[in-house]
Amino acid sequence: MKKIAAMILAGVMMVSLLAGCGTDGDNNNSGDTAKNTLTLGLDANFPPMGFTDENGDIVGFDIDLAKEVAKKMNVELKLQSINWETKEIELNSRTIDVIWNGLTITPEREEAMTFTKPYLKNKQVVAVLKDSSIQTFADMKDKTVVLQKGSTAVDALKADKNKSLADSLKSTTELEQNVMCFTEVELKRADAVIVDEVVAKYYLTKHPDKFRLLDETLADEFYGIAVKKGNTELRDKIQAALDELEKEGKTAEISKKWFSDDIYYSEAE
Repeated sequence: MKKIAAMILAGVMMVSLLAGCGTDGDNNNSGDTAKNTLTLGLDANFPPMGFTDENGDIVGFDIDLAKEVAKKMNVELKLQSINWETKEIELNSRTIDVIWNGLTITPEREEAMTFTKPYLKNKQVVAVLKDSSIQTFADMKDKTVVLQKGSTAVDALKADKNKSLADSLKSTTELEQNVMCFTEVELKRADAVIVDEVVAKYYLTKHPDKFRLLDETLADEFYGIAVKKGNTELRDKIQAALDELEKEGKTAEISKKWFSDDIYYSEAE
Protein backbone atom coordinates (compact mmCIF):
# COMPACT_ATOMS: atom_id res chain seq x y z
CA MET A 1 0.00 0.00 0.00
CA LYS A 2 2.87 2.33 0.89
CA LYS A 3 4.47 1.59 -2.50
CA ILE A 4 1.24 2.50 -4.29
CA ALA A 5 0.92 5.73 -2.31
CA ALA A 6 4.52 6.61 -3.09
CA MET A 7 3.95 5.97 -6.78
CA ILE A 8 0.86 8.19 -6.78
CA LEU A 9 2.74 10.97 -4.97
CA ALA A 10 5.62 10.74 -7.44
CA GLY A 11 3.15 10.93 -10.31
CA VAL A 12 1.51 14.04 -8.87
CA MET A 13 4.89 15.70 -8.42
CA MET A 14 5.87 14.88 -12.02
CA VAL A 15 2.60 16.36 -13.35
CA SER A 16 3.19 19.50 -11.28
CA LEU A 17 6.72 19.80 -12.59
CA LEU A 18 5.58 19.43 -16.20
CA ALA A 19 2.77 21.95 -15.64
CA GLY A 20 5.32 24.42 -14.29
CA CYS A 21 7.46 23.94 -17.37
CA GLY A 22 4.44 24.50 -19.57
CA THR A 23 3.68 27.78 -17.85
CA ASP A 24 7.21 29.01 -18.38
CA GLY A 25 6.94 28.17 -22.06
CA ASP A 26 3.68 30.08 -22.35
CA ASN A 27 5.28 33.12 -20.75
CA ASN A 28 8.17 32.94 -23.18
CA ASN A 29 5.81 32.77 -26.14
CA SER A 30 3.91 35.77 -24.85
CA GLY A 31 6.84 38.02 -25.62
CA ASP A 32 8.84 37.64 -22.40
CA THR A 33 12.03 39.61 -22.92
CA ALA A 34 14.01 36.72 -21.38
CA LYS A 35 13.63 35.08 -24.79
CA ASN A 36 16.46 35.39 -27.26
CA THR A 37 14.08 36.01 -30.17
CA LEU A 38 11.51 38.64 -31.11
CA THR A 39 8.87 37.48 -33.60
CA LEU A 40 7.48 40.36 -35.63
CA GLY A 41 4.11 39.91 -37.36
CA LEU A 42 3.45 41.86 -40.54
CA ASP A 43 1.54 42.10 -43.79
CA ALA A 44 4.42 41.38 -46.17
CA ASN A 45 2.72 43.38 -48.94
CA PHE A 46 2.78 46.82 -47.31
CA PRO A 47 5.52 48.88 -48.96
CA PRO A 48 7.47 50.77 -47.81
CA MET A 49 6.86 49.66 -44.21
CA GLY A 50 7.35 45.92 -44.71
CA PHE A 51 7.15 43.96 -47.96
CA THR A 52 8.68 41.14 -49.98
CA ASP A 53 11.21 42.34 -52.57
CA GLU A 54 12.13 40.79 -55.92
CA ASN A 55 14.62 38.48 -54.17
CA GLY A 56 11.97 37.10 -51.84
CA ASP A 57 13.37 38.97 -48.81
CA ILE A 58 11.16 40.95 -46.44
CA VAL A 59 12.41 44.54 -46.37
CA GLY A 60 11.13 48.00 -45.50
CA PHE A 61 11.31 50.98 -43.16
CA ASP A 62 9.78 49.11 -40.22
CA ILE A 63 12.00 46.11 -40.88
CA ASP A 64 15.19 48.20 -40.81
CA LEU A 65 14.01 49.90 -37.63
CA ALA A 66 13.08 46.57 -36.00
CA LYS A 67 16.49 45.08 -36.85
CA GLU A 68 18.22 47.94 -35.04
CA VAL A 69 15.90 47.58 -32.05
CA ALA A 70 16.61 43.84 -31.92
CA LYS A 71 20.35 44.57 -31.83
CA LYS A 72 19.83 46.96 -28.91
CA MET A 73 17.79 44.29 -27.09
CA ASN A 74 20.35 41.60 -27.93
CA VAL A 75 17.69 39.31 -29.46
CA GLU A 76 17.23 37.64 -32.83
CA LEU A 77 14.53 39.19 -35.00
CA LYS A 78 12.17 36.76 -36.73
CA LEU A 79 9.75 38.01 -39.39
CA GLN A 80 6.35 36.33 -39.62
CA SER A 81 3.93 37.13 -42.46
CA ILE A 82 0.33 37.20 -41.17
CA ASN A 83 -3.18 37.89 -42.39
CA TRP A 84 -3.65 41.56 -41.46
CA GLU A 85 -7.34 41.07 -40.77
CA THR A 86 -6.53 38.58 -37.96
CA LYS A 87 -3.48 40.37 -36.54
CA GLU A 88 -4.90 40.67 -33.02
CA ILE A 89 -5.68 36.95 -32.95
CA GLU A 90 -2.08 36.19 -33.94
CA LEU A 91 -0.82 38.39 -31.11
CA ASN A 92 -3.19 36.95 -28.50
CA SER A 93 -2.43 33.36 -29.55
CA ARG A 94 1.27 34.15 -29.03
CA THR A 95 2.38 33.09 -32.49
CA ILE A 96 3.98 36.55 -32.72
CA ASP A 97 5.41 38.88 -30.07
CA VAL A 98 4.81 42.21 -31.77
CA ILE A 99 2.82 43.81 -34.60
CA TRP A 100 5.11 46.26 -36.33
CA ASN A 101 3.95 47.18 -39.83
CA GLY A 102 2.43 50.63 -40.22
CA LEU A 103 -0.07 49.89 -37.45
CA THR A 104 -2.32 52.87 -36.74
CA ILE A 105 -3.07 53.60 -33.10
CA THR A 106 -6.83 53.76 -32.48
CA PRO A 107 -8.89 53.73 -29.25
CA GLU A 108 -10.27 50.30 -30.17
CA ARG A 109 -6.81 48.86 -30.75
CA GLU A 110 -5.53 50.41 -27.51
CA GLU A 111 -8.26 48.46 -25.71
CA ALA A 112 -7.01 45.22 -27.27
CA MET A 113 -3.22 45.75 -27.37
CA THR A 114 -0.44 47.63 -25.60
CA PHE A 115 1.31 50.27 -27.73
CA THR A 116 4.61 52.11 -27.79
CA LYS A 117 4.60 55.87 -28.27
CA PRO A 118 3.78 57.03 -31.83
CA TYR A 119 6.74 56.95 -34.21
CA LEU A 120 5.26 58.09 -37.53
CA LYS A 121 2.48 60.45 -38.68
CA ASN A 122 0.08 59.28 -41.36
CA LYS A 123 -3.15 60.22 -43.18
CA GLN A 124 -5.77 58.28 -45.10
CA VAL A 125 -5.76 59.50 -48.70
CA VAL A 126 -7.50 58.76 -51.99
CA ALA A 127 -5.50 57.66 -55.04
CA VAL A 128 -6.92 57.67 -58.57
CA LEU A 129 -5.55 57.23 -62.08
CA LYS A 130 -3.83 60.33 -63.47
CA ASP A 131 -6.45 60.75 -66.19
CA SER A 132 -9.39 60.20 -63.83
CA SER A 133 -12.18 62.79 -63.80
CA ILE A 134 -12.17 62.65 -59.99
CA GLN A 135 -10.66 65.82 -58.52
CA THR A 136 -12.51 66.16 -55.18
CA PHE A 137 -14.61 64.07 -52.81
CA ALA A 138 -17.70 65.51 -54.48
CA ASP A 139 -16.62 63.89 -57.75
CA MET A 140 -16.67 60.45 -56.10
CA LYS A 141 -20.45 60.27 -56.16
CA ASP A 142 -21.55 56.91 -57.64
CA LYS A 143 -17.91 55.76 -57.92
CA THR A 144 -16.42 52.43 -56.82
CA VAL A 145 -13.73 52.34 -54.13
CA VAL A 146 -11.34 49.62 -52.91
CA LEU A 147 -9.66 49.37 -49.48
CA GLN A 148 -7.61 46.84 -47.54
CA LYS A 149 -9.50 44.55 -45.15
CA GLY A 150 -8.88 45.27 -41.48
CA SER A 151 -7.19 48.60 -42.23
CA THR A 152 -7.94 52.00 -40.75
CA ALA A 153 -8.90 53.11 -44.27
CA VAL A 154 -12.12 51.19 -43.62
CA ASP A 155 -12.56 52.89 -40.24
CA ALA A 156 -11.83 56.33 -41.73
CA LEU A 157 -14.46 55.93 -44.42
CA LYS A 158 -17.03 54.86 -41.80
CA ALA A 159 -16.23 57.79 -39.51
CA ASP A 160 -18.99 60.34 -38.93
CA LYS A 161 -17.08 63.18 -40.60
CA ASN A 162 -16.84 61.13 -43.83
CA LYS A 163 -20.40 59.82 -43.79
CA SER A 164 -21.51 61.98 -46.73
CA LEU A 165 -18.63 60.62 -48.82
CA ALA A 166 -19.36 57.01 -47.85
CA ASP A 167 -23.05 57.40 -48.59
CA SER A 168 -22.36 58.90 -52.02
CA LEU A 169 -20.29 55.95 -53.28
CA LYS A 170 -21.70 53.33 -55.60
CA SER A 171 -19.80 50.54 -53.82
CA THR A 172 -16.80 49.69 -51.66
CA THR A 173 -14.78 46.48 -51.87
CA GLU A 174 -12.30 45.27 -49.25
CA LEU A 175 -9.30 43.28 -50.51
CA GLU A 176 -6.50 41.43 -48.71
CA GLN A 177 -3.64 43.71 -49.80
CA ASN A 178 -3.11 47.36 -50.75
CA VAL A 179 -1.20 46.26 -53.84
CA MET A 180 -4.35 44.43 -55.00
CA CYS A 181 -6.31 47.65 -54.48
CA PHE A 182 -3.97 49.66 -56.69
CA THR A 183 -4.14 46.93 -59.33
CA GLU A 184 -7.94 47.10 -59.36
CA VAL A 185 -7.78 50.83 -60.04
CA GLU A 186 -5.09 50.42 -62.66
CA LEU A 187 -7.22 47.82 -64.46
CA LYS A 188 -10.20 50.22 -64.17
CA ARG A 189 -12.25 47.74 -62.16
CA ALA A 190 -12.45 50.40 -59.45
CA ASP A 191 -12.32 54.19 -59.55
CA ALA A 192 -10.24 54.91 -56.45
CA VAL A 193 -8.33 53.38 -53.55
CA ILE A 194 -8.32 54.70 -49.99
CA VAL A 195 -4.96 53.97 -48.41
CA ASP A 196 -2.28 55.16 -45.97
CA GLU A 197 -0.48 58.26 -47.24
CA VAL A 198 3.00 56.79 -46.62
CA VAL A 199 2.06 53.75 -48.70
CA ALA A 200 0.44 55.81 -51.44
CA LYS A 201 3.38 58.19 -51.81
CA TYR A 202 5.85 55.32 -51.98
CA TYR A 203 3.68 53.52 -54.55
CA LEU A 204 3.41 56.68 -56.64
CA THR A 205 7.21 57.03 -56.73
CA LYS A 206 7.31 53.57 -58.29
CA HIS A 207 4.45 54.35 -60.72
CA PRO A 208 4.74 58.13 -61.32
CA ASP A 209 2.84 58.11 -64.60
CA LYS A 210 -0.17 56.13 -63.42
CA PHE A 211 -1.62 57.60 -60.21
CA ARG A 212 -2.17 60.84 -58.33
CA LEU A 213 -3.61 61.79 -54.93
CA LEU A 214 -6.60 63.99 -54.16
CA ASP A 215 -5.88 67.05 -52.03
CA GLU A 216 -8.62 66.16 -49.53
CA THR A 217 -7.82 63.55 -46.86
CA LEU A 218 -9.99 61.38 -44.65
CA ALA A 219 -8.13 61.11 -41.34
CA ASP A 220 -4.93 62.04 -39.51
CA GLU A 221 -3.27 59.12 -37.74
CA PHE A 222 -0.18 57.92 -35.90
CA TYR A 223 1.66 54.62 -36.28
CA GLY A 224 2.67 52.63 -33.21
CA ILE A 225 4.15 49.25 -32.31
CA ALA A 226 1.85 46.81 -30.50
CA VAL A 227 2.54 43.96 -28.09
CA LYS A 228 0.12 41.65 -26.28
CA LYS A 229 -2.19 43.55 -23.93
CA GLY A 230 -0.46 44.13 -20.60
CA ASN A 231 3.04 43.17 -21.73
CA THR A 232 4.51 46.49 -20.63
CA GLU A 233 7.95 44.94 -20.03
CA LEU A 234 8.44 44.15 -23.71
CA ARG A 235 6.83 47.44 -24.77
CA ASP A 236 9.16 49.44 -22.53
CA LYS A 237 12.30 47.66 -23.78
CA ILE A 238 11.31 48.32 -27.40
CA GLN A 239 10.59 51.97 -26.58
CA ALA A 240 13.91 52.39 -24.76
CA ALA A 241 15.75 50.98 -27.79
CA LEU A 242 13.88 53.33 -30.12
CA ASP A 243 14.70 56.33 -27.94
CA GLU A 244 18.40 55.41 -28.03
CA LEU A 245 18.32 55.00 -31.81
CA GLU A 246 16.70 58.41 -32.19
CA LYS A 247 19.40 60.07 -30.06
CA GLU A 248 22.08 58.33 -32.14
CA GLY A 249 20.51 59.58 -35.39
CA LYS A 250 19.76 56.06 -36.61
CA THR A 251 16.01 56.63 -36.97
CA ALA A 252 16.70 59.66 -39.18
CA GLU A 253 19.14 57.65 -41.28
CA ILE A 254 16.60 54.87 -41.88
CA SER A 255 13.84 57.38 -42.59
CA LYS A 256 15.91 59.18 -45.22
CA LYS A 257 16.72 55.84 -46.86
CA TRP A 258 13.03 55.07 -47.44
CA PHE A 259 11.40 58.52 -47.63
CA SER A 260 14.28 60.82 -48.63
CA ASP A 261 13.45 62.82 -45.51
CA ASP A 262 13.43 62.39 -41.75
CA ILE A 263 9.76 61.81 -40.98
CA TYR A 264 10.33 59.84 -37.77
CA TYR A 265 7.94 61.28 -35.20
CA SER A 266 8.91 62.31 -31.68
CA GLU A 267 6.34 63.43 -29.13
CA ALA A 268 8.70 66.29 -28.34
CA GLU A 269 7.91 67.81 -31.76
